[in-house]
Amino acid sequence: MTKAVVLLSGGLDSTTTLAIARRDHAVVAMSFRYGQRHGPEIDAARKMASRFAVERHVIVDIDLRTFGGSALTADIAVPKDRSLDEMAGEIPITYVPARNTIFLSYAVALAEVVSARDIFIGVNAIDYSGYPDCRPEFIEAFERTANLGTRGGVDGSNPVAIRAPLIQMTKAEIIRTGLSLNVDYADTVSCYDPTDDGKACGRCDACQLRRKGFADAGVPDPTRYA
Repeated sequence: MTKAVVLLSGGLDSTTTLAIARRDHAVVAMSFRYGQRHGPEIDAARKMASRFAVERHVIVDIDLRTFGGSALTADIAVPKDRSLDEMAGEIPITYVPARNTIFLSYAVALAEVVSARDIFIGVNAIDYSGYPDCRPEFIEAFERTANLGTRGGVDGSNPVAIRAPLIQMTKAEIIRTGLSLNVDYADTVSCYDPTDDGKACGRCDACQLRRKGFADAGVPDPTRYA
């Protein structure tokens, strides 16, 4: 099988993306401890990496609290109980400045070293919170940039493709796809403000979108709520 780097947060979307990639690729998973308040997701990422028998799981430590500017990396309250219309109306304070640009840059570097031509990321442009770095235009532009700025892209020895298999799927479609690939969503963490033992708040944007996804998919929600 060809090799792929998969960005794995331990959440619903990234775990589904891992399961998709694992069908046809030997996977090197990459996760980040970046100062996020939802730290239990790293434990979830470890579980998923083990469950899907990745070749290697790289956990990178960076501190985006240096910049702040987000409810996930600064002392800013996580918005709760927002309506779907409110979520779609503006870029929320849970947006972490340039996060996917940073993560993908690390993934491109790792892909060059391990000779992976595919980089998988679980971004979604349908049931999402309005993040600018989850849009198809960003993914396409980053792929061009990656191949312009790397040895493998310039000399043709290892051009990379950024794969975003969930980008046009609803949350319900993502969940159905994951269940067909034996993803156990009970062990994934999506909540922006979980308890120390990983229970979801049930009220942040991520929890609400996740809960709606299970309802729309017509399957039980296995999430442990506080």
